Amino acid sequence: MGTTRLTNTGDSAGDELPEAPMPAMAPGSSEPPRTPDRSGPRLRAAVPRATAAQPVPEGGDLDHPSLYFNRELSWLDFNWRVLYLALDERTPLLERIRFLAIATGNLDEFFLKRIGGLKRQVAAGVIRRSPDGRIPREQLELCQRAVRPMYRALSELWTRTLRPALKAKAGIDLVDYSDLGKKDRAFLKEHFQRQIFPVLTPLAVDPGHPFPFISNLSLSLAVMLRHPTRGTEHFARLKVPTSRGRWIRLPDRPKAFVPVEQVIIEHIQELFRGMDVVGVHPFRITRNADVRRDEEEADDLIEMIADELRERRFAPVTRLEVASSAPEDVRRLLVRELQLSPEDIFEADGELDLTDLHTIASVDMPELQFGEWEAVVPPQLMHEGESKDRPDIFSIIRSADVLLHHPYEAFSASVLRFVEEAAVDPKVLAIKQTLYRTADDSRVVGALVRAAERGKQVAVLVEVKARFDEANNMEWGATLERAGVHVTYGLVGLKTHTKTTLVIREEEEGLRAYCHIGTGNYHQKTAKLYTDFGLLTCDPDVGYDIINLFHYLTGYAPEQHYRRLLVAPRVMRKGFVDMVHTEVENQKRHGNGRIVAKMNALDDLIMIQELYRASQAGVKIDLIVRGHCRLRPGLPGISENIRLISILGRFLEHSRVFYFKNNGKPRVFMGSADWQRRNLDDRVEAIVEVDSTPARKRLIDSLELALQDQRSAWELGPNGQYQLRLPANDGEAVGFQERLMEIHREGAEKVRSWDIQ
Repeated sequence: MGTTRLTNTGDSAGDELPEAPMPAMAPGSSEPPRTPDRSGPRLRAAVPRATAAQPVPEGGDLDHPSLYFNRELSWLDFNWRVLYLALDERTPLLERIRFLAIATGNLDEFFLKRIGGLKRQVAAGVIRRSPDGRIPREQLELCQRAVRPMYRALSELWTRTLRPALKAKAGIDLVDYSDLGKKDRAFLKEHFQRQIFPVLTPLAVDPGHPFPFISNLSLSLAVMLRHPTRGTEHFARLKVPTSRGRWIRLPDRPKAFVPVEQVIIEHIQELFRGMDVVGVHPFRITRNADVRRDEEEADDLIEMIADELRERRFAPVTRLEVASSAPEDVRRLLVRELQLSPEDIFEADGELDLTDLHTIASVDMPELQFGEWEAVVPPQLMHEGESKDRPDIFSIIRSADVLLHHPYEAFSASVLRFVEEAAVDPKVLAIKQTLYRTADDSRVVGALVRAAERGKQVAVLVEVKARFDEANNMEWGATLERAGVHVTYGLVGLKTHTKTTLVIREEEEGLRAYCHIGTGNYHQKTAKLYTDFGLLTCDPDVGYDIINLFHYLTGYAPEQHYRRLLVAPRVMRKGFVDMVHTEVENQKRHGNGRIVAKMNALDDLIMIQELYRASQAGVKIDLIVRGHCRLRPGLPGISENIRLISILGRFLEHSRVFYFKNNGKPRVFMGSADWQRRNLDDRVEAIVEVDSTPARKRLIDSLELALQDQRSAWELGPNGQYQLRLPANDGEAVGFQERLMEIHREGAEKVRSWDIQ
């Protein structure tokens, strides 16, 4: 199957997106994923899907439960696809270990949020059915069955495949303490005495000492003790300190590591002198992070979030992980004290908490990792010579809109340059920005502080409701406030998820607004790992819209009107629905209705039903959805004109792009929102229409390239199974992301050659 080359310029003919041909799909197994052979794998959870078994009634309403996949199981299918990258032998060894750690962390989050939320609904007696027709208790039971094969697969992949391969192929030996010689044991004994023993806090459990609080996702040791003379049995809990790392490197064997918990277990007697240690067994708990927010009753949003963080810390336990060697009496004690049921217990062979394998995956062995990728400077921003001769970024933006594609193009040379130049430019009067997530050592925040110190008007909306980043964001807000920045902490009832920056600059013609609208966060580290688009523009209409958007965010101005932006929750849903209707009309009149949309997740019922109606009218629809999806494609009479793929690779697909053919006059949008109910109804989001011909062409080309991926794309069938496309030849063996890397590298080299000439 041929591919279309992505261009960085708009000089090739046409900017329409043709319907991509349907690739051949090979038959395969119905087991959980494994390394592909030529027959091709199919991917699904090892339990029935919540909807796939239900027949679709003829002439039924579009809200019939059989037309929707269960969101929770669809999310688990997504994590199977992540895990498949660790199973796939085509992935470099250390990257396989990294994907194993990522899949483990994803499963942790599933218990934190999804299982926790379902448990809370069940406890509250909620019986409202999900779109696929399940009450919370039924969904919880489905999920509890579905996660077990995934948990086993994670553990078995590590113990049976990746850990042995580390030693065989990389010489990296994760040594059991029992296999160490005298010299290594002597080193670890001294290390224990100096670096570990002082920070350990054993907590006894007896009538005078209640069962201790165990923090979320912490690694613990259950210590069973016996008094040598009285014969009484006792229990103590010991938290394993991992803040300075889980793995201890042996000094004479630089590629040999010992897990810290084994070192503690070996020397545990020193903590309980005068007692006999009967057994020591690792365990780990996960708590519910789905805490209800009552913002209408909160007088202070910051205080409410701080209270929520404290509540989350003490929230009910949703999962107990124990070493398979733990005896029954230890399990009974933990289950009783943590108020759990048997369904909440998960056994693991080998180490608990495989998220700590990120450290091992980061060992410097380039031959076992993805080839290094150095993001290129966007061609419009590239300039040879002394920095003093470099044109300022504002003059570049005035000459033409600049479309950015990270991590292929450097975040530091584009977005950071934009903010940092604005901070010191004497003509810049004001900077306004939304911050949803940012790095610990954020250069963006540093630039905003410098701007405020120079007397510029700086206003920042810091979203303190960004899940798991609440504490970090409150700290950044306080830092900005101390520098004199006007800080707003989100809106009551809405999460501000839009990615926008506004710079007001005084120029000869008057004040001019420069804007950045993106699909990703202002986070210099994730910008190297996530694929995102951004647009730098000084278009007056976009500037007008962003100015009004910030008036809405920081003041009292809900009745805003926008020229080029689709803003949620006010007008975005209607805008998307209207464009789908336009494609239906174009299909009736011209036979050319066409929609392509790329996003992270799809669960909004209204949008799904509009897509079903468009498919019934004959509109050809391609969806590129990385994560969970409720829409059921390929159903005769309902969605036979809808194809859906999911692309996963070395970078996290994070961009949101929407294409509507519009009878040959394409409309292309990009921004912060998925087609999820929360994005369209419960968040402040911004999507911008891209009018620049070269920028629009690049976005269309990127969508076409994604649809043609034969290396890393999974296609979703009407039965709920994801099937991996396999390349028919070496020419198709290069995936979507690898093609983009090639294209941007070649484009940068071409621009450099022009500069030299």
